[in-house]
Amino acid sequence: QVQLVESGGGLVQAGGSLRLSCTASISTFSSYRTGWFRQAPGKEREFVAAISRLGHSTYYADSVKGRFTIFRDNAKNTVYLQMNSLKPEDTAVYYCAANLKLYTTDANEYDYWGQGTQVTVSS
Repeated sequence: QVQLVESGGGLVQAGGSLRLSCTASISTFSSYRTGWFRQAPGKEREFVAAISRLGHSTYYADSVKGRFTIFRDNAKNTVYLQMNSLKPEDTAVYYCAANLKLYTTDANEYDYWGQGTQVTVSS
């Protein structure tokens, strides 16, 4: 069983930055494709970014492209989401997720999820 623990959320002003971290409980984290998703109040969960097992490939939602960066340090069993130029519409609970099978934007393909971390961007 893989446990994922997110951290790094908080309250920030528009234009500011935050870095989210997601640490896995397993030493074979490099076998897992990883993604970040978010869910705002009253909205569906949406894809934010994904990264391949070794970090060679990344993919972003259009809404965050150029502002967010996903990267990973497999030696630390951790994936990160660097968020710059934050906007009020980025306010949401952010979740990391992992799966063994696919490098994908589809939340249904991810088997393991963290508990989420709140990001609030004030205007």
